[in-house]
Amino acid sequence: MKKQDLLGVLIFYTLTMAPLSVQATTNDWDVEISGNVGFVTEYSFRGIAQSDEHIAVQGGFDISHGSGLHAGVWGSNVDFNDGDEAHVEVDVYGGYSGSFHDVDYDIGVIYYAYPGADSSLDYDFWEGSFALGYDFDVFSASASINYSPEYFGNSGDAQYYALGVDVPLPADFTLSGHVGYQEIDDNAAFGTPDYTDWSVGLGYTFEGFDLSLQYVDTDLDEPGECADGCDSRVIFGIDRSF
Repeated sequence: MKKQDLLGVLIFYTLTMAPLSVQATTNDWDVEISGNVGFVTEYSFRGIAQSDEHIAVQGGFDISHGSGLHAGVWGSNVDFNDGDEAHVEVDVYGGYSGSFHDVDYDIGVIYYAYPGADSSLDYDFWEGSFALGYDFDVFSASASINYSPEYFGNSGDAQYYALGVDVPLPADFTLSGHVGYQEIDDNAAFGTPDYTDWSVGLGYTFEGFDLSLQYVDTDLDEPGECADGCDSRVIFGIDRSF
């Protein structure tokens, strides 16, 4: 799917499905349906550019039940400089969330698909995830781990450990910080050694639009340890939920 096609699909669903999502939240099944659409000046995943450091259009839909069960689908255009193989990423996910003594938890599974890319590239993979979160009133913190038995590009089993902090600021701004560590069994197949990524960002909601500005970086040397898209950069994004 080309970038223009993806944008058209997202706009279509935004215009046609928004009224349905409002009605679905009021039914007797205790089910809530929501969606989101937006763009970022670059799609970065765990500190590494996924859109060749160009604009990405993104969006998705989520469904959740009062019991804690939830599922969703999310998509973005991508560009790996792979000879025009992959143009889009589609993630399908599901899980269960709840709380225990004010500690929030989420257990889930994510499948990352790259339709249109040659199957020999072995881009598609899945991960299991487990996350914990706690709200300290003055800030909230989270910790998570993701595990894949066969990571992107047939690079073997992989683990990703992450910590995050969100701090509410005056005037409805939010300060966020993140640090993660990616371990990969077959570094040569993936294209980088194990690495650390981090980010610091500001968030603000204006007239129903979520605005974000992030500084993103990794400890990878470019181009020695990473061909491209792993050095420091600033990413701006706009998102609208419905």
